[in-house]
Amino acid sequence: MNSPQALGGIRRVKTTMTTAKARTTNPRKREARIAGLLYLLMGVASVISFTNVPTLTGGDAAAIANRITSSQLAYRIGVLCDLAAQIVSVFAGLALYQLLKGINKRHAVLMVALGLVSVPMGFANMLLGIAPLVLLSGADYLAAFDERQLDALAASFLSLRTYGVGANMALFGLVLVPFGLLVIRSEFIPRILGVLLIVGCFPYLAISVTSLLFPAYAGALSPLMFLAGGEILMILWLLIKGVRTERSGKN
Repeated sequence: MNSPQALGGIRRVKTTMTTAKARTTNPRKREARIAGLLYLLMGVASVISFTNVPTLTGGDAAAIANRITSSQLAYRIGVLCDLAAQIVSVFAGLALYQLLKGINKRHAVLMVALGLVSVPMGFANMLLGIAPLVLLSGADYLAAFDERQLDALAASFLSLRTYGVGANMALFGLVLVPFGLLVIRSEFIPRILGVLLIVGCFPYLAISVTSLLFPAYAGALSPLMFLAGGEILMILWLLIKGVRTERSGKN
């Protein structure tokens, strides 16, 4: 029979092994949840920006100007969220890189690179969104222009921003391809989420191309964005589940 001292020693060894294992797995879970939180913040900021800053490629300039001036605070919040989304996207990309680089470093670098390329364009679009606020501010130096000219200029800058956002959506979509491949090859995130991420690439590309070639029909493709629901599921998985434990830990 085993002595009490031997049984105690076995328990201590098991406790030490369990603690060591927890220390090994917890950092990855923490990295996953940080990435999920940043991804969520970026998504929320982007949605508020899209909602509060109108996208257009035509229409009555006076009505557009009136819409902006009558809800300036909401518009400014949209511009601020646009700025926040660009900044947070950098940290979200780096957090995902830290989490997934061990799977395939080349794909991880490509994912981050595509995300970083979109950031300067995002900042440029944000500046185009600020231009209507400046033009419609009523500042003294704008007295050289009449009201109709200022309205037309404001609408023109907003239209340019719309085209810029459409072009940038192609980069948003392309990021999902290496991201999805990394998830599929990982052993700690469900593969189906990787498949859904890759599927989510196509509505971004479709809307981007249509907004540049046939802008009048770009809005009709908006319902396709439900195919990008894999991003939402990915965020929820990272936040709630973190990552699965290693297979050896299931035994």
